[in-house]
Amino acid sequence: MTTPRIAVIGTGHLGAIHARLWLQQDKARLTALYDANVESAQAFADKLAQEFPDAEPVRVATSLAEALTEADAVTIATPTSTHFAIAQECLQQGKHCFIEKPITTSVEEGEQLAQMAETQGLIIHVGHVERFNPALAAIDTERLEPLFIEAHRLAQFKPRATDVSVILDLMIHDIDIALWLVKSPVAEVHANGVAVLTDTPDIANARLRFENGCVANLTASRISAKPMRKMRIFQRDAYVSLDFATNSVEMFHITDDEQIPKTGMETGTEKRSDIVPAMMLGNIDAGEHKRSIWYEQPTIAKSNAISEEQRVFAEAVSTRAIHSFRATSAREALEALRIAEAITAQMLRP
Repeated sequence: MTTPRIAVIGTGHLGAIHARLWLQQDKARLTALYDANVESAQAFADKLAQEFPDAEPVRVATSLAEALTEADAVTIATPTSTHFAIAQECLQQGKHCFIEKPITTSVEEGEQLAQMAETQGLIIHVGHVERFNPALAAIDTERLEPLFIEAHRLAQFKPRATDVSVILDLMIHDIDIALWLVKSPVAEVHANGVAVLTDTPDIANARLRFENGCVANLTASRISAKPMRKMRIFQRDAYVSLDFATNSVEMFHITDDEQIPKTGMETGTEKRSDIVPAMMLGNIDAGEHKRSIWYEQPTIAKSNAISEEQRVFAEAVSTRAIHSFRATSAREALEALRIAEAITAQMLRP
């Protein structure tokens, strides 16, 4: 298995994060940087040399074509409106692509990239980073069958992402997670939003109804005083609260009589030290059987979500196949983008 060479395209806020983390990866080598502002890229490269004195020097390319000569794969961390043209050139040159979300600004463009990659046997991974969030990873063993999902993703205003609406900037994270968890086609979309500081919606709410009956209510804002990244999942006999910002999880299980829940939302009589009665909510006496409510805070393993994404991408490049169930393929990213477009279309209706 060869160690892939990586070029980071775009050295702004997110590109800088990627570059630093690639330098710490043992499954890949950062070999080149490229940014439309070459002077800015050079200044960043000089800074990296000081921060990582033992790392191999990183070449600052003066063009995208030059950067590609140094790489087997690229991270594209440029404004969304540039993703298509950059990724198209990279794929034409036979380079695997890690594209920050969303994949493109339109489904039509994303479809073209997906087809190019499939034809050439290349990997496209799209950076829906919340799939790798430690809080979400902590509930991998649970049997999630959501009936209702509520998500709030609120951020303070930052000018760097205003080339797209809040739907593509923020809400698409929760669209992707909802699709990933529910695993059912979306049957109906209702949405509304308001443009406050930009020409596209800065705050939006969408209600998605899935064919299996689940409903997801998603709210996103990039003009909030306080940031928030929370999701609540309701299902029969269980409730899960995820905080993506603090990497924390709270879970409530409902069981018959005084049975103690096992992992996987199953019940039994096995003693567990990590779950306690939810005394503040009491017992449920309605119906034929007494029911109990249990509270759990799963242990969160420390990890960097972007670093985990990079590791999975590097492995996929080396083996020519995506092995992680968390990785977002071009096709999955396109489905999230289709729903985002449907939400936007709803907002434009008179």
